[in-house]
Amino acid sequence: MKTVGIIPARYASTRMPGKMLMDICGHPMIWHVYQNVCKVEEFDEIYIAADDEKVKTVCEAFGAKVIMTTSGCSCLIDRLYEVSESVAADYYVSVNGDEPILEPEIMGLVIPDFVDHVNPVVRGLAREFTNPAEVIDPGNMKMVIGKGGYCLYRSRSPIPYPQTTTNFTYKKYVGVELFNKKALDFYVSTEPTELEKIEDIGALRFLEYGIPIHYDIVQSNSLSVDTPKDLEHIRKIISAREE
Repeated sequence: MKTVGIIPARYASTRMPGKMLMDICGHPMIWHVYQNVCKVEEFDEIYIAADDEKVKTVCEAFGAKVIMTTSGCSCLIDRLYEVSESVAADYYVSVNGDEPILEPEIMGLVIPDFVDHVNPVVRGLAREFTNPAEVIDPGNMKMVIGKGGYCLYRSRSPIPYPQTTTNFTYKKYVGVELFNKKALDFYVSTEPTELEKIEDIGALRFLEYGIPIHYDIVQSNSLSVDTPKDLEHIRKIISAREE
């Protein structure tokens, strides 16, 4: 089984343009992500999928292999597809480039113990929310996971609604997703679906077409950097670790 780790690095972020290159304790954010991904023994190859020459230059300077993707990519799935056109693998694992404290030890848990070249395979990691403020942040993807670990729905809204009980925990998408080539080919060959466009969540296209997405629940303290406040929080965490 060949598994490739890919870090999508979009320079033109909507909320924080250029955040991949922002300094965290003497290194750009993308450097910290790359160092963590390099610790994952299950990855046979690692690439950064960049859309800007500035990102490419910085990443190559610290030794990363970079594949340039086009500016027309609407989401990370499009970027993974472009990488898959030049890099053959059984599975492609995307690790978010804006989660610099995402733990290496959980990344490999997304990889199944089988190879399927016939059916689309889509998998991911999820964790329980620990901060109530995160639940109402639309930048944090919430999800309902049914029996067997299969996703019923993903949303930017808090789901499920606590109509009869609050005795449950909300689940959050963690920035690690896996696709096989069949899934990536399917995605780029279909038009965006209604719910996908409403929520602006690419993975909903698979669910709307009846393609299952499996999530493993993990223990993680990872935080995506979406605001200057997030960046300062991450800087404090990493600085404390280096002391």
